[in-house]
Amino acid sequence: MLLGSQLRRLREARGITREAAGYSIRASESKISRMELGRVSFKTRDVEDLLTLYGIDDEAERESLLSLAREANVAGWWHSYSDVLPSWFPTYVGLEGAAHLIRVYEVQFVHGLLQTEDYARAVVRRGMRGASAADVERRVALRLERQKHLLGDHAPEFHIVLDEAALHRPYGDREVMRGQLRHLIEVSERPNVRLQVMPFAFGGHSGESGAFTLLSFPESDLSDVVYLEQLTSALYLDKREDVAQYEHALKELQQDSPGPEESRDLIARRAEQV
Repeated sequence: MLLGSQLRRLREARGITREAAGYSIRASESKISRMELGRVSFKTRDVEDLLTLYGIDDEAERESLLSLAREANVAGWWHSYSDVLPSWFPTYVGLEGAAHLIRVYEVQFVHGLLQTEDYARAVVRRGMRGASAADVERRVALRLERQKHLLGDHAPEFHIVLDEAALHRPYGDREVMRGQLRHLIEVSERPNVRLQVMPFAFGGHSGESGAFTLLSFPESDLSDVVYLEQLTSALYLDKREDVAQYEHALKELQQDSPGPEESRDLIARRAEQV
């Protein structure tokens, strides 16, 4: 995505159309569009030809961008789990790992980055009915591996509004749910985590369209991305007007929900009831 955004900036600075850029690398206008959005892999030869077309002859600048192209083609750690992942999800895992701020509204269950191993196993079993025990365990292992990023030295800021429904809907037995609720209390006290609960008592709110994730990146060239997961696919929105609407909805959810301390109290009361 970073390389694509820089190639787009260079192309637009020269006033070159996507069609002309595509012609220069023996490709279509849509191929250039996908490259600039970071949706396809990069051939070094194509990047070299585009840089020449865009008038980039400084060796240091060319090498910097070609280095990005080489990095972009290196498979991420999550690709070893591709046999148990839907086709659209590896892209999300890569974006999640690159983000410095992750903002979430979740409804159905506790977000994957905050799940205990037992709770994650119950969620995966429910979502992968008929899957082998080995496939279930690999999906759980991936989820636990993703969590290491949230708890590491260079962890992103993670802000989540969790609908109270997720605290009541059982996944696993009572012990699993109690363990999950206690884990939420514990992880919510980490300095990079801000967890709020949208209570039933509030009634209707701005999250009426369902769960969504907002990803922000440290590179100024990269726009925020909204991730929307569906039953058989996912949407990645990065148009400014789309992102702005989801940011507004999340801001209202945060304003209308109790603060982190009150939310911890709500979770603790629910844990006592389980």
